[in-house]
Amino acid sequence: MMVAVWMLAAASGCVKKSTHEAALADAEKRLKATEDEAQKRFAAEEARRRSVEGELDACKKASAALDGKLGDTSKKLDAANALTQRLNGDLEKCGKKMKDETGALSAALAETKAALEEARKAKAAAEARAQLFKQLTLKFQKMIDAGSLKIVLRNGRMVLQLATDVLFDSGKTDLKTAGQQALRDVAAVLRTLGGRQLQVAGHTDNVAIQTSRFPSNWELSTARAVTVVRFLIAEGLEGKVLSAAGYGEFDPLVANDTPDGRTKNRRIEITLQPDISELVALPDTK
Repeated sequence: MMVAVWMLAAASGCVKKSTHEAALADAEKRLKATEDEAQKRFAAEEARRRSVEGELDACKKASAALDGKLGDTSKKLDAANALTQRLNGDLEKCGKKMKDETGALSAALAETKAALEEARKAKAAAEARAQLFKQLTLKFQKMIDAGSLKIVLRNGRMVLQLATDVLFDSGKTDLKTAGQQALRDVAAVLRTLGGRQLQVAGHTDNVAIQTSRFPSNWELSTARAVTVVRFLIAEGLEGKVLSAAGYGEFDPLVANDTPDGRTKNRRIEITLQPDISELVALPDTK
């Protein structure tokens, strides 16, 4: 700029020294102002740069802190997911266990109800049989008192026991007169039982018999049972409710080692066959 002023002064050819100095001073002043402005701007830009760098550092620190928090959050999230999976597994196991226990409880409840129903039926059957036992005892009381008949319970069944010495002579199958009367009295009561199934069974002692007609006690006991069945049919019982069986000496009531014991084992038994609903356990009596 000073060169320009000098050239201008040279061109005019007659510039005064004071004017030249004034112009130079003005130029220097303007240059100083420009330099001051540039320095201010530089200082402002520098301050702005430092501020931006500070903000950038702060952002980096914030970003690093955020990354740390994000990592912690991620770990917590992973832990939460793992806990959720474990809880879901436990919940599933709990649900299965509850389902199994509910099923088992339902089954147990059904079994209990069935058992209670069976117990109710058994009780009703036992009461009915006890009532029948009482009624038969009353109806046969005269024969019981005379010693010609006993009513007992064997294997849950009601049994009429008649001594064969009253019904038959030794080794015979023909009914004696006293035996016929005893069976008439028995038939009169049995006819009141309706369609009750009856089994007539012959029993002997252990004294062997061996004849052309009866090779063993099997044949003798069976033949006597058939004789009684035929007599009961003649007295009005239906053949379809009667069956005959022979046990020989193989179902004794007592030991056969005394005369009294052998007498007790020689018998005809008329068993009242129970209905299925009446097959309940009752104490046996001899």
